[in-house]
Amino acid sequence: MYLAKVRVTLKRVVNDPQGLTVLGALKNLGFASVSDVRVGKYMEVTLDESSLSSAESQLRQMAEQLLSNPVIEEFTYEIEEIS
Repeated sequence: MYLAKVRVTLKRVVNDPQGLTVLGALKNLGFASVSDVRVGKYMEVTLDESSLSSAESQLRQMAEQLLSNPVIEEFTYEIEEIS
Protein backbone atom coordinates (compact mmCIF):
# COMPACT_ATOMS: atom_id res chain seq x y z
CA MET A 1 0.00 0.00 0.00
CA TYR A 2 1.05 3.55 -0.70
CA LEU A 3 0.18 6.92 0.75
CA ALA A 4 0.13 9.80 -1.71
CA LYS A 5 0.31 13.38 -0.47
CA VAL A 6 -1.11 15.66 -3.16
CA ARG A 7 -0.88 19.45 -3.31
CA VAL A 8 -2.98 21.35 -5.83
CA THR A 9 -2.37 25.05 -6.44
CA LEU A 10 -3.42 27.62 -8.97
CA LYS A 11 -0.94 28.20 -11.76
CA ARG A 12 1.16 31.34 -11.20
CA VAL A 13 -0.52 33.09 -14.14
CA VAL A 14 -3.97 32.64 -12.54
CA ASN A 15 -5.24 35.31 -10.15
CA ASP A 16 -5.77 33.98 -6.60
CA PRO A 17 -8.48 36.09 -4.93
CA GLN A 18 -8.53 33.88 -1.84
CA GLY A 19 -4.77 34.30 -1.47
CA LEU A 20 -5.14 38.08 -1.82
CA THR A 21 -7.78 38.09 0.92
CA VAL A 22 -5.51 36.13 3.25
CA LEU A 23 -2.60 38.43 2.39
CA GLY A 24 -4.68 41.49 3.25
CA ALA A 25 -5.80 39.95 6.54
CA LEU A 26 -2.23 39.08 7.51
CA LYS A 27 -1.09 42.63 6.75
CA ASN A 28 -3.98 43.99 8.86
CA LEU A 29 -2.84 41.77 11.73
CA GLY A 30 0.61 43.34 11.57
CA PHE A 31 2.51 40.73 9.55
CA ALA A 32 4.16 43.31 7.34
CA SER A 33 6.86 41.00 5.97
CA VAL A 34 4.37 38.78 4.10
CA SER A 35 4.57 39.64 0.40
CA ASP A 36 2.43 36.93 -1.24
CA VAL A 37 -0.03 34.18 -0.34
CA ARG A 38 -1.27 31.41 -2.64
CA VAL A 39 -4.09 29.18 -1.42
CA GLY A 40 -4.37 25.57 -2.50
CA LYS A 41 -5.65 22.13 -1.57
CA TYR A 42 -3.93 19.25 0.22
CA MET A 43 -5.14 15.65 -0.02
CA GLU A 44 -3.92 12.28 1.17
CA VAL A 45 -4.86 9.28 -0.95
CA THR A 46 -4.18 5.70 0.13
CA LEU A 47 -3.61 3.36 -2.81
CA ASP A 48 -3.76 -0.41 -2.58
CA GLU A 49 -1.35 -1.05 -5.45
CA SER A 50 1.34 -3.69 -5.81
CA SER A 51 4.13 -1.38 -7.01
CA LEU A 52 5.25 2.22 -6.76
CA SER A 53 5.02 2.71 -10.52
CA SER A 54 1.43 1.45 -10.56
CA ALA A 55 0.50 3.71 -7.62
CA GLU A 56 2.13 6.68 -9.32
CA SER A 57 0.33 5.98 -12.60
CA GLN A 58 -3.04 5.75 -10.84
CA LEU A 59 -2.39 8.91 -8.85
CA ARG A 60 -1.43 10.93 -11.93
CA GLN A 61 -4.64 9.86 -13.65
CA MET A 62 -6.70 10.82 -10.59
CA ALA A 63 -5.00 14.21 -10.33
CA GLU A 64 -5.41 14.97 -14.02
CA GLN A 65 -9.04 13.82 -14.22
CA LEU A 66 -10.55 14.85 -10.88
CA LEU A 67 -8.27 16.20 -8.16
CA SER A 68 -7.13 19.24 -10.18
CA ASN A 69 -8.35 21.38 -13.02
CA PRO A 70 -5.45 21.24 -15.50
CA VAL A 71 -6.55 24.47 -17.18
CA ILE A 72 -5.91 26.63 -14.10
CA GLU A 73 -4.23 24.36 -11.54
CA GLU A 74 -1.06 22.34 -11.18
CA PHE A 75 -0.30 19.52 -8.78
CA THR A 76 2.66 17.99 -7.04
CA TYR A 77 2.77 14.81 -5.01
CA GLU A 78 4.87 12.55 -2.87
CA ILE A 79 4.24 8.83 -2.53
CA GLU A 80 5.49 6.65 0.29
CA GLU A 81 5.04 2.98 0.98
CA ILE A 82 3.01 2.20 4.10
CA SER A 83 2.32 -1.11 5.82
